[in-house]
Amino acid sequence: MAEVEKLIVSRKATLREAMSRLEQAGLGILLLVSDEGGLDRTVTDGDIRRLILAGHGLDETLGALPEAKCITAPVGATRRAALELMNRHGISHLPLIDADGRVTELLLRRDIDEQVLLSTPHIGDAEREFVEQAFLTNWIAPLGPNVDAFETELCAFVGSAHGAAVSSGTAAIHLGLRLLGVGPGDRVFCSTLTFAASANPIVYQGAEPVFIDSEASSWNMCPRALERAFSTAASEGWRPKAVIVVNLYGQSADMDPILDLCAAYGVPVLEDAAESLGATYKGRQSGTFGRIGVFSFNGNKIITTSGGGMLVSDDEEIVARARFLATQARDPAPHYQHSEIGYNYRMSNILAGVGRGQLRVLESRVATRRGVFERYREGLADTGLLEWMPEPDWSFSNRWLTTAAVSPDAAFGSGEIIRRLAGELIEARPVWKPMHLQPVFAGTRYFTAGNSSVSDDLFERGICLPSGSNMSEEQLDRVISTLKSLLR
Repeated sequence: MAEVEKLIVSRKATLREAMSRLEQAGLGILLLVSDEGGLDRTVTDGDIRRLILAGHGLDETLGALPEAKCITAPVGATRRAALELMNRHGISHLPLIDADGRVTELLLRRDIDEQVLLSTPHIGDAEREFVEQAFLTNWIAPLGPNVDAFETELCAFVGSAHGAAVSSGTAAIHLGLRLLGVGPGDRVFCSTLTFAASANPIVYQGAEPVFIDSEASSWNMCPRALERAFSTAASEGWRPKAVIVVNLYGQSADMDPILDLCAAYGVPVLEDAAESLGATYKGRQSGTFGRIGVFSFNGNKIITTSGGGMLVSDDEEIVARARFLATQARDPAPHYQHSEIGYNYRMSNILAGVGRGQLRVLESRVATRRGVFERYREGLADTGLLEWMPEPDWSFSNRWLTTAAVSPDAAFGSGEIIRRLAGELIEARPVWKPMHLQPVFAGTRYFTAGNSSVSDDLFERGICLPSGSNMSEEQLDRVISTLKSLLR
């Protein structure tokens, strides 16, 4: 935004004075106003040059300027609306006009055309070293030394014995379910408040998902709701083949009571830690509690390989079997021979090189995202209208996304806030729509701890804010300032 007072001139100003004002302002534009203060038109150095070429002297006034239509917008116009107007008319300055026709602000394209996105990839210099090495050694095809090293290095970081790098977190979940013996006619308990990729692989295997509610204290799978599901299943004479526990938005579920329940019923746990790499539960790395753990390196995750994932386990046989299935289940024969169906799920050597570089900055990225969360919490504390995703004593969240629930006392609900932020070129999103509410899973069973659904409430009121580790201070300030005005 420009200081309007420094740009205002009247028709009594000389061309010399106008040229001097243009030079001082440095924006290439002045605002010509009437005696009543209303905007007549804009003045550029091109306008003055044309007057001089037409024979007017430097000491003549701007009264010689002809009338001209001026593109303006009303006070309160959103960034998006202003930018669309600039694009339509090919201009880079846009005066905002109040009800009296006076200019209150001058919007500059350079100030408003930057969009603040939810979570963008953050690539540094370390990644190039490993990618260039892959090119220099011609290890371009799938598999290679970067894949082996990435598996070893990530497992060392999280404290898991073995890992298989694959094409996506979804692929890792699919492999995990197959390795746990899930098949047609089986049922699998799964967190309901999650992305569809947690649940879809259940259906890939011909099994039926049964969804479990969240608890308010962590937003993750509720142990009491899980216990209710197990009890009901036992009374009906069946038990699930597996339990998928999702660590939502970078925070672990309360694993001890969940693991105790699953052990009591003899059901294995697949821990979906796609969003929680670098988080811990009681000091132990997320993703290492279940029989199988899964990570994602999608473009929006805390570290990325562009697209990719990893299956980890302390069971060497499980991981060896995962690698076999992920490479089309090719038998150890001199020719191409397949005795069972496999998948093309392995990660490429180039993408694994990106992952190796990203892994070196994981801890700093976690610290940065936690810092982003604290900036939001401190900057918006005086509104008292956001209920931040809690972090229990046993949790250390990576704060992959800063999430909150909007108070019913706020001026707008989460949906309207998201829409208005979009008008200011700020990307925000609702929290995940619970799986039991998804049309594709209509009719599936769903268990809560009591009569109300925590997940439904969080979906109704939840909001995810821009949280990238490469956000600038100016972007953070802009989001906080815009949110303050909306909440009030």
